[in-house]
Amino acid sequence: METGPVCMIDPSEVYRPDIPSSKAKGLFREFSVDKTDPIQMRVRETYMKMHTHQTVDYVTRKMAHWLRFDKFEATILEALEKLNDLVDEADPDTDVPNIVHAFQTAERIRQDFPDDDWFHLTGLIHDLGKVMAFYGEPQFSTVGDTFVVGCRVGDSVVYRDTTFHNNSDLADSRYNTENGMYQPGCGLDNVLISWGHDEYLYRVLKHNRCTIPEQGLAMIRFHSFYPWHTGGDYMHLCNEHDLRMLPWIRRFNKYDLYTKSDTMPDIPALMPYYQGLIDKYCPGKLKW
Repeated sequence: METGPVCMIDPSEVYRPDIPSSKAKGLFREFSVDKTDPIQMRVRETYMKMHTHQTVDYVTRKMAHWLRFDKFEATILEALEKLNDLVDEADPDTDVPNIVHAFQTAERIRQDFPDDDWFHLTGLIHDLGKVMAFYGEPQFSTVGDTFVVGCRVGDSVVYRDTTFHNNSDLADSRYNTENGMYQPGCGLDNVLISWGHDEYLYRVLKHNRCTIPEQGLAMIRFHSFYPWHTGGDYMHLCNEHDLRMLPWIRRFNKYDLYTKSDTMPDIPALMPYYQGLIDKYCPGKLKW
């Protein structure tokens, strides 16, 4: 039985952006069972559904459905504008539309890395895969932390001990050992991760031949994979490429997490700059 909040905070202080926020940094990613807090209850319910339904079979079916890239066509900005109407049900840190978080993240990266324009764009678009929520995908397979399916659940997965009891893979001997259906060192490119916006956007960008560097693509693909980049789980499945990308993902994570605040960016004023980056790296209408 859970007795208090489960805090998953990256222990490194080196790259944390020092920005004003109404929320102390030590309170980010606080997952509790406070029944008087409607956000915490919303978050827990989302994870309960996620940890019940996300299995090897479920992820395989979702990939077959979404990776046909036949759902709609839209530019990056058209997709981004949809996030005006999305509040992430798995995020305990903010209750504002996702487009605000996108510009908060991008602008803080731009301040600290002024010469790395691909990094600014990565910050802006990293959550764009959440557009699935507007095309029938439930939030429990759109948002939230991801985890590997097909092997033992990592120790640092949020609510690990109380939300997986109805997940059928846990009773399947093919999937409930440390390696499960994988070989050690096979590389994260060869494992199935619970379906969500990270993998979807990564695949959309690759399919549409976007030219963001591999570091940016790795940030997009794995930024919600907290049990790995922050919790240290699933390292036995990584190859050398994964380990080279890990410092970049951790660097990005500081901006994804600690830029969440109530400060609203001037989005119309910022649009021309980011349109230029979109035209450079991800031009035109993309197939989603």
